[in-house]
Amino acid sequence: MSFSTSAFAADKLTFYCSAQEDWCQLMTQEFSAATGIKVNMTRKSSGETFAQIKAESANPKGDVWWGGTGDPHLQAAEEGLTEPYVSPMRSELQDWALRQASSASDKTIGIYSGALGYGYNEELLKKNNLPVPSCWKDLLKPEYKGHVQMANPNSSGTAYTTLATMVQIFGEEEGFEFMRGLHKNINQYTKSGSAPIKAAAKGENTIGIVFMHDAVKQAVSGFPIKVVAPCEGTGYEIGSMSIINGARNMESAKKFYDWALSADAQSLALQVKAFQVPSNTGSSTSPSAPDLSTIKLIDYDFKKYGSSSERKRLLKKWDDEVYAQ
Repeated sequence: MSFSTSAFAADKLTFYCSAQEDWCQLMTQEFSAATGIKVNMTRKSSGETFAQIKAESANPKGDVWWGGTGDPHLQAAEEGLTEPYVSPMRSELQDWALRQASSASDKTIGIYSGALGYGYNEELLKKNNLPVPSCWKDLLKPEYKGHVQMANPNSSGTAYTTLATMVQIFGEEEGFEFMRGLHKNINQYTKSGSAPIKAAAKGENTIGIVFMHDAVKQAVSGFPIKVVAPCEGTGYEIGSMSIINGARNMESAKKFYDWALSADAQSLALQVKAFQVPSNTGSSTSPSAPDLSTIKLIDYDFKKYGSSSERKRLLKKWDDEVYAQ
């Protein structure tokens, strides 16, 4: 009886995915095709997935969490919600992916990287006679009132990266002053990090604060989106992957983890126009992907801003001083 149960368990995987929906679906299909393991996938933004894993911690339902910004993965590691695993694929990975692992005692690892920025709908900008923005502080101009959209940092890793980036660029006091000024121009806080640029592509919004690769996806899909790397510099993400502590299908989780770090699995991103920089050095990358070497990136402090106490503190301060307006 115990043999048949464990054999059955090895053929299943409950997969929590925090990347774009079509990428999550493709990863699910390709892993299942490669291994014969039946996958049950749930797609939620990284903040929501973190909250779900925390809520389920007494009785874990998920096995592996793939994608989404690294900060909540680091917080999950700190809170004991994920467990260490050292993959045999590590020798193929970029240094920044391994640094992410070492900062979390091997409870997470970097799978892709991407710079924060924003995109705007060129046609709507002209139609509304608005100036072309090139810096973060440009977004505070009164003429952009009702024309800017970003996600809520409580649910979205992209938006939390935005909040942590402003604090690191401008200092905490001025960073929150920036967020309060930006709040006056925001038309909606979305749940998902990529939603603001999708709305801009459809002509429902003018400027979306997102990771630049999400804006590139809309531009290469034929929408009138222009991508901006802000003049002051910007933060970036290390999209991460973690095995959930107490995973019911641990063998399948480790198989997925190893497979997802392979060059072939990471090259699947191009099929769904996901333009992040992959962590496997042998992966294919698109010429349309943002070139991180040409972008003024800050020295983003992942350990500090991915810590449980700092993340909770900043989110509460944002709720009290920005969102409450």
